Amino acid sequence: MSRDTRERYGLVSRLFHWGIALLVVWQLLKILDRVADGEHWIGQTLVPYHVSIGVLILVLAVFRAGWAFAQRRNRPEAPEPMAFLVRAGHLALYACLLLMPLTGIAIMVGNGYGLKVFGMQLVARGDGIDWLADLGGILHSPLAWLLLVLVVGHAGMALVHHFVKKDGVLRRML
Repeated sequence: MSRDTRERYGLVSRLFHWGIALLVVWQLLKILDRVADGEHWIGQTLVPYHVSIGVLILVLAVFRAGWAFAQRRNRPEAPEPMAFLVRAGHLALYACLLLMPLTGIAIMVGNGYGLKVFGMQLVARGDGIDWLADLGGILHSPLAWLLLVLVVGHAGMALVHHFVKKDGVLRRML
């Protein structure tokens, strides 16, 4: 079933969730690029696609947010005492999924590199835009760390629900 229900997320939601999760893990491996100046298999194999994967995450996150909005009445709900925290955590994840690529694009375009995605030049190289590069540079790294904390917290809570509370929350997304 492609649509969400009160008991379970549908196929479309699960594909968005796990597809974006895989891409985010790929992106977060960029942190390891700072070890030995990227002179290892992660730095040489995964990092060259960082910008392209970031733009792909942005596109998927926009579609995912639209799908979630369209399915908002059908989706499983969080238990009431924690509903606000669950919604806030998910909203923060969505915000990071949108802001991370946008700040990365700001860095690239602001520094005059243009935007090349999977070999296609979407924004031509040109003069830098200092304020745009500065804004992207100020926000991108802290957002990456925030996203890492949110992802670890999200996965951690899913495991708590599965192994400690045994309430079936994780099964909704599997």
